[in-house]
Amino acid sequence: MPVLNKHYRRYDFESDLEKALNRVDFFRIFHTLALRYGFEHFGILQLANEHETSHLAGRLVLHDLPAGLAETYDKRHRLNDSAIFKSFYKSTIPTVWRSDDPPENGTVGSSDFLDQIGFDMALAIPVHSIAGTRYVVLFLGDGEDIGRSAHYEICYEANCAFDYFHRKVLANKAGMGLTPRETEILRWISYGKTASEIALIVSVSEHTVNSHTATILKKLDVVNRTQMVAKAIREQIIQ
Repeated sequence: MPVLNKHYRRYDFESDLEKALNRVDFFRIFHTLALRYGFEHFGILQLANEHETSHLAGRLVLHDLPAGLAETYDKRHRLNDSAIFKSFYKSTIPTVWRSDDPPENGTVGSSDFLDQIGFDMALAIPVHSIAGTRYVVLFLGDGEDIGRSAHYEICYEANCAFDYFHRKVLANKAGMGLTPRETEILRWISYGKTASEIALIVSVSEHTVNSHTATILKKLDVVNRTQMVAKAIREQIIQ
């Protein structure tokens, strides 16, 4: 991987970022970052279309939340309905949420999500990949409010850590094991083409297209074409 511009400032954990190679390494970096600023847990969520149903467990690409917490939340609540989720589509400014925040303009306050997930405070830091895919680094805990200086520092450090995490891990999934032909067919499926149309485009039989489609479903561990395309976009196999 090319060395980053020497003018980038990574401050206290530059060597850790340079040495990090996998999810375990970045798990430690984000976990340590959370604890350093008085939080207990972190989660990195990949954002989808605002109106696409989003499950907390399905959107987390890396986290240290207690086992089963996200799945339990999804059984009882809708992430799309929470004030914190809706804020991600209104602004890219980092936001601080507390369970005792009053409602605004007659709507629910931030306590809807925080009470449901069981924390008193959340810091949401919008980030994105160089390809434009949007994510949020979320820090959760029960501590006191965060001060200005600490707020600036954790936002910058979270951006640095996410940049490395995306380039070293998320952008290097090698297509979930799909062959170039399977990826090509998957892309045409995402454009809404039928099996017969794809067969004409790539010059194979319709039976071959259906066979490739079945293989793609199996490799991505999904049950239909809609889920297949959604997961392929989420995993950045296709754009």
